Amino acid sequence: MKIFRLIRVVPFALAVSGCASVIEHIDKLASGIDVYVPSNPDTVVWGTLPAGRPPIARIRSGQIAKINTVSHQGLINGTDPVEFFAAAGIAASDVLPDAIEIYLKVPRPKDAGAHVLTGPIYIEGAEPGDMLEVRLFDFDFRVLYGVNNSNKGTGVLPDLHAKPYPKVIRFDPVRRVALFAPGIRIPLAPFMGIMAVMPPEGLANTRPPGIYGGNMDFNRLTAGASLYLPVHQRGALFYTGDAHAVQGDGEINGTAIETSLSVVMGFMVHKGQGKTMKWPRAEDNDNYYVMGMDVDLDAALKQAAAETVAFLQQEKGLSAADAYSLAVIAVNYSVGEAVDQVQMVYGAIPKEIFVK
Repeated sequence: MKIFRLIRVVPFALAVSGCASVIEHIDKLASGIDVYVPSNPDTVVWGTLPAGRPPIARIRSGQIAKINTVSHQGLINGTDPVEFFAAAGIAASDVLPDAIEIYLKVPRPKDAGAHVLTGPIYIEGAEPGDMLEVRLFDFDFRVLYGVNNSNKGTGVLPDLHAKPYPKVIRFDPVRRVALFAPGIRIPLAPFMGIMAVMPPEGLANTRPPGIYGGNMDFNRLTAGASLYLPVHQRGALFYTGDAHAVQGDGEINGTAIETSLSVVMGFMVHKGQGKTMKWPRAEDNDNYYVMGMDVDLDAALKQAAAETVAFLQQEKGLSAADAYSLAVIAVNYSVGEAVDQVQMVYGAIPKEIFVK
């Protein structure tokens, strides 16, 4: 099996335009990046995965891309981004130019989702029935703030708010924390809320996740993790966006600290291995992750449990009965998100229990 070239994996890098450390960081990564994908009106979509959209970039299996993304927060709040962030004390010069241009030029279809997504990226050699591995290497913050936004009628507690409550939260790049409030600092753990291959048909609204991945808001997909998705269309047609600075399991009010990130990720096509996949899977240094999704949270848990049994049978050679027994003893189940119509539960299978 072809493997990725060696590239330095770091937890993340905080970047600000004009900062010397950012230039040095990009230079160190440059030799390992095959494709750079900007975020602008030509390379993003807003709230949908439209059928027939031509690829905005192409990459070969085993190669690495650096992809810019733009948060929808500041674009969907009823005013332009400069005015929205000015209310929180963010200077116009610190508003991402990409966000302003996308707000002015990119249409958001009626009934579409909120998310701004970069793509699609065509992965050479990917065919229906294959499995696409997306390996996360590195994240750069494009701005030093993010937004947690909740509203009446949304989230796990839909009646808590009488009106929208967009909370702009600044980041401390030295201590690598979010400054939530005086005396409250939250370690930053960036990840992409959406990574998706194109479904069998177009997707009119990006809110619900599914077999294609999408809006899973899975906070374990940080640097060093890999996501596995079944391919449905030639070239896979990969999208990413909805970047998060940090988020707890459940995403209970409907958002994380939403921000704009650049992500360095590698792509690997595993021929024929997506045919039996029912849901996405993932892994990091410590765990294998299986998932279940359904509009009903109980059903999502059952899906995740069934995925655990299937994984342990296929990958570890256990009987169904022993896999079920091991699942109850060693596997922890968590609500990944409970706010996106289709809800996600994941099981973390610890790697340390398997003796080599």
